[in-house]
Amino acid sequence: MSGQDGALSGWLGNVLLVSDGLFDVPGTATPTESAIDAVVRRDQGAPLAVRMRPAELAEVVGQQHLLGPGSPLRRLIEGSGAASVLLYGPPGTGKTTLAALVSQATGRRFEALSALSAGVKDVRAVIDTARRRLASGEQTVLFIDEVHRFSKTQQDALLAAVENRIVLLVAATTENPSFSVVSPLLSRSLVLQLRALTETDIRQVLTRALTDPRGLGGRYTVTEAALEHIVRIAGGDARRALTALEASAESASDGVVDVDLVEASLDRAAVRYDRAGDQHYDVTSAFIKSIRGSDVDAALHYLARMLSAGEDPRFIARRLMIHASEDIGMADPMALQTATAAAQVVQLVGLPEGRLALAQATIHLATAPKSGAVVAAIDTAMADVAAGKAGAVPAHLRDGHYQGAAALGNAVGYRYPHDETDGVLAQQYPPDELIGVDYYHPTGHGHEREIGPRVDKLRRIVRG
Repeated sequence: MSGQDGALSGWLGNVLLVSDGLFDVPGTATPTESAIDAVVRRDQGAPLAVRMRPAELAEVVGQQHLLGPGSPLRRLIEGSGAASVLLYGPPGTGKTTLAALVSQATGRRFEALSALSAGVKDVRAVIDTARRRLASGEQTVLFIDEVHRFSKTQQDALLAAVENRIVLLVAATTENPSFSVVSPLLSRSLVLQLRALTETDIRQVLTRALTDPRGLGGRYTVTEAALEHIVRIAGGDARRALTALEASAESASDGVVDVDLVEASLDRAAVRYDRAGDQHYDVTSAFIKSIRGSDVDAALHYLARMLSAGEDPRFIARRLMIHASEDIGMADPMALQTATAAAQVVQLVGLPEGRLALAQATIHLATAPKSGAVVAAIDTAMADVAAGKAGAVPAHLRDGHYQGAAALGNAVGYRYPHDETDGVLAQQYPPDELIGVDYYHPTGHGHEREIGPRVDKLRRIVRG
């Protein structure tokens, strides 16, 4: 397996930004040469993802919610914006592309730093240079990639320069800046959230790369099944999709890229899974039933199938949260917290790392003691309400915080449980027609073994 193929195995890895040609602009072309021709002439040896980086705003795919007429980001790209921005979103959604387009804004110099390698000294050096340029009327755009990796000291070093507009900061991060960027820098910048590209967006990127002279120039044919497979494994990441296409095309001796060739090139089997058809529902059903049946290994298998097929991780997280109450409930009260935490991780981190939290939640729920008492309790209670069993609230439980309430008997005779040593006392709570009705029936599983006797004791005391 070649180095490139190895980097693409599994989750295709984290594709590193290639510096060669990354921020070059078509301004080096001759006056009669188009921007596209300049890029083609400049570096046909660069990776496909770099060659296909949009040379102008019209080529940007996705993020239309941020690029409408008059929007701050559009004004910045067109050279008239003045606000610093933090671009926040998943990998491969166009953060670096948008920064490169800003570099072409009229009359602005462009400086790029990576938080992976730059220190405070580097930041200050760029700011000093920008200050000297500004004295002669030349503005500087400072792009910082992976800004969340900057320490507090490094971020603080930017504050004065951003506030005084010595530099126009364009920072990119894959992590929620509310948690990774210092508050003073946040308050001085616009935070713009980029969205994962849709499957339609990824298809458009791939189709353009197949025909564009900067890309594969019409030299290859990709079957529909192969294109679908690449779209799925891309997971909304355009750079991942283009890298996968390039790796597959390099192995196509006859110029035809089919699904077998993509599988062989990327070491990723094409999962037969239609998210709009039976496979979606069948695999999801099997996933939930495996957790309910406490088969942790089967549950992990179906989780892996969903993730490998490109299922929306937020959908999986929602199913886990529902299952935590529906099939586990009070048998393990921590199950819901684990599922909710996994959903938050997916939202904040995304894939591929988010798969770890989904797997942890799946393992927790599959191995937890099971109980259907929660869903049975609320369903029975709602059935009674639907049947008209919704009598008057007992007078002593009604609101008494208004003038005249006592005259109506409201809140009169209410007994405050905290006045009792045990914090519980005899008192009617349900409407008259529901006195003595039990909705919650704890099982003998897990934590409900302890809850069951307590519920019985509480009912005896409360009901007198």
